[in-house]
Amino acid sequence: MSKGEVVLLDCWVSPFCLRAKIALAEKGVGYEARAENLFGGKSDLLLKSSPIYKKVPTWPSPSLLPSYASERDKARFWADFIDKKVFDPVCNIWKSKGEVPGMANNEFIEILKQLEGALGEKDFFGGDSFGFVDVIAIPLT
Repeated sequence: MSKGEVVLLDCWVSPFCLRAKIALAEKGVGYEARAENLFGGKSDLLLKSSPIYKKVPTWPSPSLLPSYASERDKARFWADFIDKKVFDPVCNIWKSKGEVPGMANNEFIEILKQLEGALGEKDFFGGDSFGFVDVIAIPLT
């Protein structure tokens, strides 16, 4: 890998890898995708790139967060909400065999209603432009 070349450690089933792909595409950053086994046997490159969390690292610049502190706080709130409230019900629905359990389905619908209310008439969570919360939400909805 040459200096400046971006390599995306990718796992097809990971919404977090999909987020990284969406963010890189939005920023216009080209990359080489390398398949990664995130469920065991993680590569040396992943462990070296993210030694603390051992997860797919992200590209920090340019920022997809709003420039104003209050708007960044809102974006982080909604990103955290999506991670905590959407991810588990989606996993429960995805893992279910046969008919989706009513409780998981109803929980997911209620969460989507909350997100829809927050989005309102805007095209994007950030208002007029695609941003951080949109990157977080897309793979899980």
